[in-house]
Amino acid sequence: MSGFIDVHCHLAALPTKANGCRISRKMLNSPAARMVAALQGLPLDRPEEANAKYLATLVKEVEGSRKLAKAVVLAMDGVYDASGRLDEAHTEFVISNDYAAQACKASPKLLLGASVNPMRRDALDELDRAAGLGAVLNKVLPNAMVFDPADKALSPVWKKMASLGLPLLSHIGFEFTLIGHDQSVGFPQRLIPALEAGVKVIAAHGCSNGIFFQEPHLATMDAMMAKYPNFFVDLSALTLPNRVGALLRLTSRPELRGRFLFGTDYPLPCMSYPALMGGLGAFWGAFTAGNKFDRQAAVLEALGVSPSADPAKVLRLE
Repeated sequence: MSGFIDVHCHLAALPTKANGCRISRKMLNSPAARMVAALQGLPLDRPEEANAKYLATLVKEVEGSRKLAKAVVLAMDGVYDASGRLDEAHTEFVISNDYAAQACKASPKLLLGASVNPMRRDALDELDRAAGLGAVLNKVLPNAMVFDPADKALSPVWKKMASLGLPLLSHIGFEFTLIGHDQSVGFPQRLIPALEAGVKVIAAHGCSNGIFFQEPHLATMDAMMAKYPNFFVDLSALTLPNRVGALLRLTSRPELRGRFLFGTDYPLPCMSYPALMGGLGAFWGAFTAGNKFDRQAAVLEALGVSPSADPAKVLRLE
């Protein structure tokens, strides 16, 4: 397969009677949601139309990319209470696995990234179901989903994922778009139990902290890569100002490129300015790429951190 696979591409949808999605009023009125709606011209008062338009724009950008082979579109699970039932009061946003699977039918270049909160009472069954839908990974955001990946009680979930060959893609660092609760559960070392259970783990955002130039997790990343051959990182969102410090530091680690996977964090912007480190020509190439995916690829190439991990050996591709 030629071209990158974007392992971190968000699907967005407003709730309808049939799609199983949810969004809180607070989230709907948030700056992030309003920005995406404004940039893509989404009519927030007409859910079906907005959902179709978002998906059509995503497909157009994926299929129009010169650098991208496929994109993993991500579902998003909710918050679950101590009994394992959905906690509607604390759930900001849900993109159901069924809706994400249906969206993937819009293009052969879309792959399903399921989302199963390990705290849900039917987590093992839902993982089986997600695998049956064709999921290539399971995406979690512990800060917003309110669980600790290091909790020993989650061991059966990690064992199930290992048996299914289903990788875990987990947010790293502070979370601002959704409501972050205990931000420490976004530290990469919390993922060690999953690694030790045999799960292939993809740490999102280059293990960046998400608070500008404070990057305490990179030393942890180095140690975890040295110990766990099934530990990878994606390079999504690293052109954003609050994470670019990690991107600049990763340029001094060319030996780790074999553990890097391509990612954008679509629909968040991919900014061109880091390519200035490669000269004006590199910056201009990124600036004029005309496509979020190609712009991200151009920036990474300009900085010498283009990912070289083989996604076919990481993702559950069949």
